[in-house]
Amino acid sequence: MDFEAKVISREISELLWEKERSVSTAESCTGGRIAEAIIAVPGASKYFKGGIICYVNEVKENLLGVSHRLLEEKTAVCEEVAVAMVEGACKTLNTDYAIAATGLAGPGGGSREIPVGTIWLACGAPGKVVTCKVEEDHGRDINLAIATNKAIQMFRDYLKAEEGQETETES
Repeated sequence: MDFEAKVISREISELLWEKERSVSTAESCTGGRIAEAIIAVPGASKYFKGGIICYVNEVKENLLGVSHRLLEEKTAVCEEVAVAMVEGACKTLNTDYAIAATGLAGPGGGSREIPVGTIWLACGAPGKVVTCKVEEDHGRDINLAIATNKAIQMFRDYLKAEEGQETETES
């Protein structure tokens, strides 16, 4: 893990620690890399409950409650599935927040409609999820590193924005 990712993980740790909130992950293509980034900080067991690596649709459906119909109609690589994975992880693992990733890291498996390098990221809490689409193919290892880093950056920014809103309402 690079230095920037460790700094971001430390910021996430501080934000969750202060709020006494918890996070989980639901990862398809990233295969646990986001969870690994979160637990890189000592004391992560205070706020990180666990992760579900859901490489196949069966696991997305059975453990995360992603709709079979949604997976059939839109495929696993879409914004709606990423959102459903966040909501399912929060419910299944009983956490305040979750981070999810679903996509095609490569080298194979892509199509004209969904090319290799397409990865949907999502984070947040049920009913308040933000998403991001990664679209460039730089090879499997770099695609996964980019998705992991972008996911933790997105979650850190989500927490900071939420903290700003809390401060505004307290004023």
